[in-house]
Amino acid sequence: MSPEPIGQPPSDLEGISSQETSLVFRTFTADTAFALGTHLRNRLHAVSPKPAVINISLANSNQTLFHACSHPGVRPDNDVWIARKRKTVLRWACSSYYIHKRFEGDEQRFATTCGLGNQATEYAIHGGGVPVRVEGVEGVVAVVVVSGLKQEEDHMVVVEGMEDCIREMKKTGVYLAE
Repeated sequence: MSPEPIGQPPSDLEGISSQETSLVFRTFTADTAFALGTHLRNRLHAVSPKPAVINISLANSNQTLFHACSHPGVRPDNDVWIARKRKTVLRWACSSYYIHKRFEGDEQRFATTCGLGNQATEYAIHGGGVPVRVEGVEGVVAVVVVSGLKQEEDHMVVVEGMEDCIREMKKTGVYLAE
């Protein structure tokens, strides 16, 4: 049986924002990150032959909680994209895909509007970086990033994985791999 294909993201800012607002964990620990990361790695391995990198790190310390590849063949450039997408999520507290849609993919307008100057290349306005939020905690707790597929797929595989973990937690009280 073939795995379910990765879904399509909303095309409007309101839809993307609504999607992100629904992604709130009850708790988020190293065990949660491992469960989510393993789930994402297995899903990517099953759904696409293209190599991708999955990274989950804490927002306040850069501490990596999970880092893996879905297939052989990733390049060092994938880690550069991970860092740039992560930095975008942390600065604007929303997904890198939201920022992409907000600026219609226009990196020059993004850099000018945000006054980034020479720092513009430190950020990526391509899908794949999604903030982790936790009930009762203000701000972003961690960032989940996927790099290697089309940006819409990078974004949606993370969103779907987070939805799966949150749904499993509400249903059973534990995350997927615990």
